[in-house]
Amino acid sequence: MSTISEKIFSRAAGKEAKANDFVIADIDYAMAHDGTSILAVRSFRQMEVENVWDPSRIVIPFDHLAPANSDTTAGLQKDIRGWVRQQGIRNFYDIGNGICHQVLPEKGFAMPGKLIVGADSHSCTYGAFGTFGTGVGATDMAEIFASGKLWFRVPESIRVTAEGKLGERVYAKDLTLKIIGEVTASGATYKAVEFYGDAIEDLSMAGRMTLSNMAIEMGAKAGIVPPDATTFEYLKDRAVSDYEPVYSDEDADYVAQYHIDVNSLEPQVACPHEVDNVCGVSGIAGKKLDQAFIGTCTNGRLEDLEAAAEVLEGNEVAVRTIIIPASRQIMKEAARQGLIEIFLDAGATMGTPGCGPCLGGHMGVIGEGEVCISTANRNFRGRMGTGGYIYLASPATVAASAIKGEITDPRKV
Repeated sequence: MSTISEKIFSRAAGKEAKANDFVIADIDYAMAHDGTSILAVRSFRQMEVENVWDPSRIVIPFDHLAPANSDTTAGLQKDIRGWVRQQGIRNFYDIGNGICHQVLPEKGFAMPGKLIVGADSHSCTYGAFGTFGTGVGATDMAEIFASGKLWFRVPESIRVTAEGKLGERVYAKDLTLKIIGEVTASGATYKAVEFYGDAIEDLSMAGRMTLSNMAIEMGAKAGIVPPDATTFEYLKDRAVSDYEPVYSDEDADYVAQYHIDVNSLEPQVACPHEVDNVCGVSGIAGKKLDQAFIGTCTNGRLEDLEAAAEVLEGNEVAVRTIIIPASRQIMKEAARQGLIEIFLDAGATMGTPGCGPCLGGHMGVIGEGEVCISTANRNFRGRMGTGGYIYLASPATVAASAIKGEITDPRKV
């Protein structure tokens, strides 16, 4: 009567682990990006440990402020490049390769049954593959660099079941926002959320990554989709090691259960300044905009760009519009399919694969009082620039809104 999380921690800890147990667990893969590797390496050096526990299990992508946005950032990134070479870390992905939460799965590190820890809160994205993926602070990551282990309290689990079929121009992002609106921003704090139902099974890997990515926005420690044929097909010729899927038992214990009917779900929008302040697009349509942004670890994947291109083709944007693919691989395929030409013809601006304006770092920070509609995962005050207002929506809704210059139902474009 164990959940997916309990089974993964039982393997990683080498003993039976149940919810609320404290365990020391072996980490399968660890990730830190340019923003957090700096702090992790600083703590690692203070520990006076000479070498990392296993350089083949450490993944370091540069994505948050890449290319560097200042002299200070450039200097810090230079230091990490030197440390990576000195430690023999082969899984280093410099600027332009893409966002950590896209690159790590693309390279085959996210696999069913694994325990993957990232020094970034959206490391829960890896749960889309039946992984227990979670974020930790830089000091904890330094401990992992040194020992390959970390202590955890095994989380209790919540079961979310979504049934039905998503309608025209309604996507995984809309389902995700609907779930967050139901569970609330703190409703799953330190819980593992497991996703079930035919609406989940119908999602592509990209859609499942969107779903798991935003589990942290409910407060969750992890957001897990049980692996199936879709998962295994994605990992074919991609997985970097053998893996063993695990599934919850039929009599597994859940502290809460939610049921979502998606048949009548309309496109959703999260309004400032809380991610659970969610309504249907019809309830906020007409809100004037200054900027539209399509990208991020939530919705910068190929199918997201395809959905945006379908709306934008033959149209022209009315507000400044920034589109940033989540990885180099995605950007190449978007170029091959002609999507980038569609975006440029529509008047959009393309950016280097990476996080860009999502965290208010560069490439699209908004000004005081400006309003942006974004495919990102967070809309709290100051996220993309002091004094700005952020609305969260799917790529199709953002694209439609960019054309009209106001929040718009994509089904009406």
